[in-house]
Amino acid sequence: MVKTETQPVEYWINKCEEQAKLIEVLKQQILLMNHRQFGKKSEKREIEGQLFLFNEAEACADLDVPEPEIETITYDRKKQKGKREEDLSGLPVEKIIYELPEDERQCPVHNETMGVIGHEIRREVKIIPPQFTVIEHAREIYGCAPCGKANLPVPIVKAPIPEPVIKNSFASPSAVAHVMAQKFVNAMPLYRQEQDFLRNGFVLSRQTMANWMIKCADDWLRPVYNRFKKLFLERDVGHVDETTMQVLKEPGKAPETKSYMWMYRTSGDTDRHIVIFEYQPNRNHEHPKIFLKEYSGYIHTDGYEAYHKLPENIIVSGCWAHLRRRWDDASKVVPKEKRKESNSYKGLAYCQSLFILEQKYDEQKLNKDERQEQRLKHSLPIAKDFFEWAKTINPLPGTALGKAVTYMFNQQTYLMNFFLDGRLELSNNRGENSMRPLTLGRKNWLFACTVDGAEASAIIYSIVQTAIENGLNPFKYLEYLFEQLPNSNDPVDTFLPWNEKVFEICKMPAKGKESDNGKNKH
Repeated sequence: MVKTETQPVEYWINKCEEQAKLIEVLKQQILLMNHRQFGKKSEKREIEGQLFLFNEAEACADLDVPEPEIETITYDRKKQKGKREEDLSGLPVEKIIYELPEDERQCPVHNETMGVIGHEIRREVKIIPPQFTVIEHAREIYGCAPCGKANLPVPIVKAPIPEPVIKNSFASPSAVAHVMAQKFVNAMPLYRQEQDFLRNGFVLSRQTMANWMIKCADDWLRPVYNRFKKLFLERDVGHVDETTMQVLKEPGKAPETKSYMWMYRTSGDTDRHIVIFEYQPNRNHEHPKIFLKEYSGYIHTDGYEAYHKLPENIIVSGCWAHLRRRWDDASKVVPKEKRKESNSYKGLAYCQSLFILEQKYDEQKLNKDERQEQRLKHSLPIAKDFFEWAKTINPLPGTALGKAVTYMFNQQTYLMNFFLDGRLELSNNRGENSMRPLTLGRKNWLFACTVDGAEASAIIYSIVQTAIENGLNPFKYLEYLFEQLPNSNDPVDTFLPWNEKVFEICKMPAKGKESDNGKNKH
């Protein structure tokens, strides 16, 4: 007969409680996964409409602001251009006239020839696919005929000719710029470009294009990249982020292991925007530490622990958008009928209140000192109340709400650093937006073949994203650099995006400007 050991009742009660907690955590994980897969992605939700769960009048009032004067304005409104006409403005126009033969212009009444009294216009856009032209640079060579006849040494003089972007190659500035822009702006991998060229009657292998990019990035773009880095390190407000990247042929690493691309950029306190990418083989905290060793000031980051090991002269400003995301996740797992009364919803409302206040400060176009004053007066009390309230809710560990509260208190110091300077931003969204072109491109080109290719990619992404952020057409800017740098001894600053001449030549049409320069920063 087998003797079974009976457990005390308390043991089974504890066991049931543990299983109930585990079931609740797993249920929330399933609900959250389903919502991420099939639900809406926006974090704004209905909180946006109700503004605060707090007293909005007290939060936003400023008794020092005078009442606006009422002024009646009358004017005649000029008829606006139609949307189609606006879209087509600025494009060159090719006019085609359709005429009637003379024998069909006779007036049916008077039998006289009718004259043109107007035109009926139909407008359409004509798109010309890439055209390929061979440019022959014919350099004339001059010699003295009388010297030759007299059997004297013949002096030779050659006409000046611009240096090529790559010696002993058929690459032109426009060809290299086009390949780079297609890959690093339009996310078109080299093999697709190769196929597209072939369809248009031009053979250009992906290997040749890869060689062009590595060679030109190292020879001509690296000095500009290094100058960007030096100028960035002289700033005192910036952003940093990182993302994965696969490199197939990296010494000492298997092809499937992760490498990383780190991104550093200026913040909204400047009109000379700089975006710098740096390739590294891993996510070690030493990489930002080394990159920022000459930097002193504020850095916006997410909650990654590596950023909390930066030198003491760097103050980390945490990202409230990452915190809001966690409270939003916690709200999503609460049944709809109970959501507005839940702690998750109230935490999300606290976060959203801070973002709405920042939006108001933007609309008021406050300078950094005015913004700091308004933050300390209105935003800081909300943040303090938020942390005090969060101490009272005691959520179940492991649940979405528990994770939100844990993240919040782990990041408290860095989140509250936001209130130290009026130039700081509530989130690291500006940095994440600059990282997005790389992450979108990575879905298409998937990996870099070699370390040289990864480092060239970092340089080229830095150049094109900095160009876009400063209102330049990235193709024109690359072409300009490849035309000028091989033939100039001018300092690098002459070729930076904010140089007046560079901007005039390479600027983006007003309606095509891509840079948000602060848009979506919240």
